[in-house]
Amino acid sequence: MNEYEFTLRFALSDAEADTDQLVEKLYAAGCDDALVGTGVPGRVALQFSREAATAAEAMLSAIRDVKQAAPEARLIEASPDLVGLSDIADFFGFTRQNMRKLMLTHRASFPLPLHEGSTAIWHLADVLVWFRQFQNRAVDAAMVEMASTTMRLNISRQFGESAGELSTLLLSDEGWNAARETLLHMVATQASAK
Repeated sequence: MNEYEFTLRFALSDAEADTDQLVEKLYAAGCDDALVGTGVPGRVALQFSREAATAAEAMLSAIRDVKQAAPEARLIEASPDLVGLSDIADFFGFTRQNMRKLMLTHRASFPLPLHEGSTAIWHLADVLVWFRQFQNRAVDAAMVEMASTTMRLNISRQFGESAGELSTLLLSDEGWNAARETLLHMVATQASAK
């Protein structure tokens, strides 16, 4: 068993808005391994430190526990996933300026950002794999596993996948490859329609 650290953020229904009662329900449902944040009305964030055989199993069990306590809760985001240059620099112990220089020097191989603008955003999993492959940096395998799992979960969530479909996507490479092919087909279809 490994211990995985991750955060899940949920939107709550009006019926689940009583935060004191919600925190008690979350604890009773098995979320006693999470710090619960309720500072934003209608939202809850849970920072888990959960033991499981895999990152996917840790996340799925956490989601099931939250849904048991708050059946109408909707997942907003799982992290660690989306990162900016400063986040990447902090992770590897660089200055932001050195990280930017490294990215610009290796433009051809550095992962493409998810969003590029005044602030660029990447999937952490892509960046960790790049550092391991192209910079020969030691990267914790459990962190890569967690970042890959949160990336898969966040992408799957955008398609409105059911809990069963999320299990397939998170637990099997075949499921993930099928989802990725669907995403690429959707992007190509949208591009050709323009």
